[in-house]
Amino acid sequence: MIAGRIRLHKMTPCGTLDPGVPLLVFRPDVSMKALTIKDVARQAGVSPKTVSRVINGEAHVRPAVREAVARVVAELNYRPNTFARSLSSTRSFLIGLFFDDPACSYANDVLLGALERARSLGRHVVIETVSLDRSDWQARLEDSLVGLKLGGAILTPPICDCADLIAIFERHAVPVVRIAPGNDVDRTPYVSIDDRAAARTMAEHLIALGHRDIAFIKGNPTHSATHRRWLGFRDAMDAAGIEPDDRLVVQGDFTFRSGIVAAEALLHGPRAPDAIFASNDEMALGVLVAAMRAQIAVPQKLSIVGFDDAQLARMAWPQLTTIRQPNSDMAAAAVSLLADRSDGPESARSSIELPYELIVRASSCGS
Repeated sequence: MIAGRIRLHKMTPCGTLDPGVPLLVFRPDVSMKALTIKDVARQAGVSPKTVSRVINGEAHVRPAVREAVARVVAELNYRPNTFARSLSSTRSFLIGLFFDDPACSYANDVLLGALERARSLGRHVVIETVSLDRSDWQARLEDSLVGLKLGGAILTPPICDCADLIAIFERHAVPVVRIAPGNDVDRTPYVSIDDRAAARTMAEHLIALGHRDIAFIKGNPTHSATHRRWLGFRDAMDAAGIEPDDRLVVQGDFTFRSGIVAAEALLHGPRAPDAIFASNDEMALGVLVAAMRAQIAVPQKLSIVGFDDAQLARMAWPQLTTIRQPNSDMAAAAVSLLADRSDGPESARSSIELPYELIVRASSCGS
């Protein structure tokens, strides 16, 4: 029960306080103060240092003591202040998650995966944006790193392939893990899938359905995955003895709008495709909209497929056939790699390649 003091006062007709009649006032007592690690230690009968070791998952704590501390932490609903821990320690518990566009659907999945894993490891995630098209991006990044005191950074595409950006983290001694890099892959640990094999699997799916006039919408040329997915598409077409028609290959940029523009060029071009493979789900959704405008039945007259298995792939109608890229799992794995590195070089693991999956839904069928 929360203790406090109560006084009652009454307002006069003029709107001023009548000193003779009390007004309700709440004055919390000291029991309202925020819990500290010392409070947990006192109730558990251990030192604050022992509580810190348990919270941080460190070794050299007896199981019985660890269990007792964990029980008190749960009973008191104690939540350590991550920022304070970083400021008072040589070891930072902050992980920076860096995007060029944090508003895209891809970023949402990455953020959720990073947050969940960081929480389980006693870390905290801060989101930062790096716009390489700004002339002052380097100075802005330098200022951020000085102020944040990061224990590690996760770099997402396409900025994960910027050598100058990585060099800034190296100068500040901030460990880096990259998601799906395409360049200089031995420079840092990374998490990825086999984009080329995944795109080949999708193209093989379309070919197996009987499609031959398959269009391909490329992604943003600054993303290394764009080239890998194009190569995978070509691999499948070459293996099937189908020569891709240049008129059925259109440049996009991974955005919904570019999917609409690319699809309209294809659907009203000199050779109509019977299937369109968009390099990500946002563009595939744009293709669906363009097909609807042109009154082309999907999938009866046109199969449309994407890549990522973003939430919008399941919200579309018809739902999108796509490649499931485990974006949340990739982000979680990146957080784990950083945690391993901060625990010491001897515990650091190598880079990780996660499996992809072909998800067949209603937007594709046999020709």
